[in-house]
Amino acid sequence: MARTARKFSKGASAKVGRAMKKRKAGTLRSGGSGRKVTSRKQAIAIGLSEARREGKKVPPKKSAKSAAKKTARKASKTSSKKSTKKTTKKTTKKTTTKKSSKKS
Repeated sequence: MARTARKFSKGASAKVGRAMKKRKAGTLRSGGSGRKVTSRKQAIAIGLSEARREGKKVPPKKSAKSAAKKTARKASKTSSKKSTKKTTKKTTKKTTTKKSSKKS
């Protein structure tokens, strides 16, 4: 068996592996609702959270709030740039038409 690079500690990797096997077998259930887990990402998250609970060495949970803030900030920047460009073009067109109508 070839050695692969691990992202987490041995104990955490074992927990994730166990969760993946349970998902494949169809016996992995989510916490509160008890629904069957079919998503690969969700199975990994369950394995990592179990490893955290046992005190294994796992990187800290990423905050969804900060990720949402970053995407919102990017979206607002691009939309504000587009809107300013459109408004400046409109105002310049209006002023040129007014000047030309006054001359004739």
